[in-house]
Formats: sequence, structure tokens, C-alpha cells
Amino acid sequence: MTSNSPRIPVLIDTDPGVDDAWALLFLAAQPDVEILGLGTIHGNVPTATSAENALRILDVAGLTDVPVAVGAEKPLQQPLDTAEFVHGPDGLGGQAGPASARRPTDESAAEQIVRLARQRPGEVTLLCLAPLTNLALALRMEPSLPSLLRSVVYMGGAIRVPGNLTAWADANSGHDPEAAEEVFRAGLPMTVVPMDVTELAWVDDEFLAAVAAADTPAAAFASRILETYVGVYSALMGRTGCLMHDPLAAAIMLDPSLAEYEERQVVVELAGHARGRTLIDDRGFPGMSSITDGRPPVRIARTADAQTAMARVRQALTGC
Repeated sequence: MTSNSPRIPVLIDTDPGVDDAWALLFLAAQPDVEILGLGTIHGNVPTATSAENALRILDVAGLTDVPVAVGAEKPLQQPLDTAEFVHGPDGLGGQAGPASARRPTDESAAEQIVRLARQRPGEVTLLCLAPLTNLALALRMEPSLPSLLRSVVYMGGAIRVPGNLTAWADANSGHDPEAAEEVFRAGLPMTVVPMDVTELAWVDDEFLAAVAAADTPAAAFASRILETYVGVYSALMGRTGCLMHDPLAAAIMLDPSLAEYEERQVVVELAGHARGRTLIDDRGFPGMSSITDGRPPVRIARTADAQTAMARVRQALTGC
């Protein structure tokens, strides 16, 4: 994209969250991206905490004119469940710091999605880094949303790998399976970046040390919030580092050539042990599918150049 090209208008739905924060700081550093707003939702932390964190992150990035809209406080049907044990008591490793002087807007996150899609039909990319409750509610408000949004990029799903919320379900689909199922059957122009791909986005101690050594506000904040998150992943993997799920999805949104894709129908399991699992018919029978309700396929990233993507994230945070 040249300096004379228009910027990409992006609306972000998020639940910050350590890797969400890294993704937001990465996108804030991109001159080709116009961040229209942030909507917040439950997931890593409760929705109100997500909103406070989103404001803090935007302040660090110098984007104090970007509005933050508060989303739904709970999933469509199941009880609220959050992940402070991974992200720290405040979602930012216990290092969130003072509250922003700014406050969220009066409209809900779902209303923000609908308003911006109507105002700029065919232009807005919606990046979903969290449970899909807000998008499901927006679809209920505006059934024409699939034709109004330019694209939806969703970091979620576990197609051929185990989940991280349960043995079968990833956190973003598992924290609101009903919302995910509504979204997957809606016919949105959707790209899914599942755990199959984000598990490639490992950053090691050398990478983290380079970010910590950088003299930028973004790098200082990104490093400060890592202790709990890195501790969980290091204990799990037996080596120092962590997975950067959300930054990889953000990088693929900006440069789709970082991934290779397949077009498949996706259904979300709503009952039993596998509740929240994102399912495809992977038998490979030509013209046959067990998903028979006519839902359109979505584009699923099958593999990705995570090394290049993470190098871009590092450069955005450190400036070098």
C-alpha cells in the first residue's frame, strides 16, 4: 500500500487479555490501518474489565480518539467464565496500571458494529479476537450485516487440534458456543484463524528480551504485562516463551498471503463433552457433507508463516 492509498478501516472486537494487547499495539503502529473503534466482551476477563484495558492500551498507543464500546456482560446462554489464571487478575498480568481518563461510549459494542457497517457499507473489516457474543447480537439487530461488512477475521476455533478451554473447544468459541454457531451459519465473508495455525506463533526468550530492551512506550507496556502469561505457557511447554494467538490473526488480516486456506462449512457443537467444538466434515467425500442446513462455507487458515508475522509484530513494537 502506498502513501496515497486509503487506509484499511478496521473495527476490533476484543477481550484484553495479554495477547489481545499485543495485537492492538501492533495494529496501532500500522500507518495503513484506520482503527474505527473497539468493542469489548467477556472472555479473558469480564466485559467491564476488558473495556478498561482497551482504553489503557489505546492510551499507550496514542490513539486517544478511538472510541471503546462495552459489549454484552455474559454469553447468550451459558454462565460467564473468564481466564484470569492465564492473563492475570486484571487481564494484563496484574500490571494494568491506573485507569484511563477516558470512558467508554454510550452505545453498545453490537450497536457500534451495526452503525459503522451501515455508515460505510462494504468497507469495514471486523477483527474478532474474543467470543462472538457481540457479533451475534449485531446480526440479530441487522440481518443484512453479511452484505454490509467487507470482511470478518476471527481468531478462534480448533479444527484438527485439541482446544485450550476444554479438550475439544478453544476459548473464544467455547466461551459462547451459541454465539459462535449463529455467526458461522450467518453467511458472513469470514476468515477463521484457528488454533491449528495460532499454535505456530511461539515467541521465545530471545524475542521477548528484544522487545523488553526496546525504548518505546509500546514495547515497555507489552513487556510489563507478560509475567503471568509467559509463566503459564512456559510451564505448559517446558521452555520459556508464549503463544501470540491474537497478533498472528491481526497480521493475517493485514496480509492474507501469510496463510494458506481451505473453504469449509463450520458447525459449532452445542451439547455434551464437546460443547464449543468447531466441526467440519473432513471425510473428503466429493459433494457430500454432514452439515446439511445450507450454511455457506468460510475461509479457514490451514497453515501460516508465523515467523514472518511475529517479526512484523516485533518491529511494530520496537521500531526496529
